[in-house]
Amino acid sequence: MSLNKIERAQGLRVRSQQDLAAGLFMILLAIVALVLARDLPMGSLRQIGPGMLPKAFAVICAGLGVLLALSSLRYHGEKLSGWSWRGVIFVLGGAVVFGLTIRGFDLGPIKIPQLGLVVAGPLVVLIAGLAADDRKIKELVIFALVMTTFCALLFKYALGLPIPLAPWLLGI
Repeated sequence: MSLNKIERAQGLRVRSQQDLAAGLFMILLAIVALVLARDLPMGSLRQIGPGMLPKAFAVICAGLGVLLALSSLRYHGEKLSGWSWRGVIFVLGGAVVFGLTIRGFDLGPIKIPQLGLVVAGPLVVLIAGLAADDRKIKELVIFALVMTTFCALLFKYALGLPIPLAPWLLGI
C-alpha cells in the first residue's frame, strides 16, 4: 500500500505546503537553538540563568512549529514556492550591520567605530525594511525613530543595561 493511499484512508493530506514547510523549519530552528544552548545553565525563576531565555524561546518556537505543521493538514493554503532572497539578504544584513555598529568592530585594516544605539537602531530598521515590497520610506523612518527611542528607554534606562547610546556625540 503506498503512502498516498494510507494518507487518504486515514484522512491525512497536506493541504498547505507552505505551512508544513514553515512549521518544520521552526521545529528545526528550535532544535538547533536547544543544542547550541545546552551548556548554558537555566538558573531558577528567582535567579534566571543565561540559558533560560534561549531555551524558553526554543521550546515556544518548536510548539508553534508543531501547531503550524498540524494546521497544514486541516486548512487549505498555498503550494510551496521559492524563497524570497531579497528578504533573507536585507533582514540578515540589517542584523549584521546592527551588530557591527552598536559596539564597533576592529579587525586590523577594517575598523568600524562604535556608533551606539542612536545610529544602529534606525539602521537595522531601515535596512531590514528594504525587504518588503510595499514599504513606504516615510513610514519606515518614523517606525525606525519610534523603535529606537523605545529601545533606548527600555534597555538603557528602565533595565539599566550598558548599551551605548551615542558615544561619538554624548559620550554615553
